[in-house]
Amino acid sequence: MYIIIVGGGRLGYYLTRALLDEGQEVLVIEKDAGFSQTINAELGSVSLHGDGCEVATLEAAGANRCDIFITVTGDDEDNLVACQLAKHKFNVPRTIARVRNPQHEKVFKKLGIDATVSTTNLILEHIKHELPSHPLMHLLDIQEKGLEVVEVTIPPGSTCVGRQIKELPLPQDSILSLIIRKERKPLVPTESTVIEAEDQIIAVIRPETENELRAALMSD
Repeated sequence: MYIIIVGGGRLGYYLTRALLDEGQEVLVIEKDAGFSQTINAELGSVSLHGDGCEVATLEAAGANRCDIFITVTGDDEDNLVACQLAKHKFNVPRTIARVRNPQHEKVFKKLGIDATVSTTNLILEHIKHELPSHPLMHLLDIQEKGLEVVEVTIPPGSTCVGRQIKELPLPQDSILSLIIRKERKPLVPTESTVIEAEDQIIAVIRPETENELRAALMSD
């Protein structure tokens, strides 16, 4: 798999190193000549000095054969422009953009970026997960399928505790894919699985049915 990363800062460097360790073919596009030279000196000839928002640079990088295009610069506009060029000019099948401002995520998705990663939102989700009033955490958006993966922690007082999954008023088309229990192996639930307090449930749902899922699993 050929992966292009735009942005050779700290995040781009460690992401590149991790992907190389997995045996992937990776190229980093970096504006700063010094950063680009450092990457090449430490990781091999895997960095191209240039601007990922320019067609000529993407042509030199071989974007026409790229499988995944990732932008991790500190500028949301640059990340958006580079991903749009990769998607629409070079027909890259999968684009992923770092978003520093969470308010930009909806814009990125409307403009065709396949996936966005907001560090701010990730941290907020983890903070919410530690609060009793926020026992639902978003894990992943599957944008092209109109789905999301969420984790729900069952409160001790929930009416679903002690009931089988088939008895719960779950949203239509939702899937409870995994249950994680303390000091026990994770299990793939069936219709007859009984819900226990403090179960961590990984579910696949449509975003608009999130409130229904909350009502089914977390109401007291």
